[in-house]
Amino acid sequence: MHVTQKITPCLWFDDQAEEAVGFYTAVFRNSRITEVSRYGEAGREVHGKAPGTVMVVAFEIEGQGFTALNGGPMFNFNEAISFQVSCETQAEVDYYWEKLSQGGDTRAQQCGWLKDRYGVSWQVVPRVLADLLMDPDPQKSQRVMGAMLQMKKIDIEGLKRAHAG
Repeated sequence: MHVTQKITPCLWFDDQAEEAVGFYTAVFRNSRITEVSRYGEAGREVHGKAPGTVMVVAFEIEGQGFTALNGGPMFNFNEAISFQVSCETQAEVDYYWEKLSQGGDTRAQQCGWLKDRYGVSWQVVPRVLADLLMDPDPQKSQRVMGAMLQMKKIDIEGLKRAHAG
């Protein structure tokens, strides 16, 4: 029996859906393309896409389903929506930061946030960050917050040093 995901994020691209999904499935090791559908002649007066061009690419990252749509140039990504990548180690933070930010907007890098080459926003964060920020000692948690606000890519040891005082 096939169980479907209740909510699936849909990413609207002009015409780079297939290219973007290729990029994302190369960055995330546990990922795959599950389906590709193409535009036909029907609705061409509305969508303006040539028959046979990619319409939708369905894909998964770490078991989470996504859809990438080639919908045209009328909508763009912004920072109001982002995807969080939860990391266990600094090596994992470094890997995802380097890969996802490659060719992206470096001006949009702050506190673990980055914007990739397609304009999609990501938060590359170590799991330990939440624990440090929620420390019951307000001085410790505020030092961690202050340190994080100075970072682009999150530095776990820097956070721990700030926590320790």
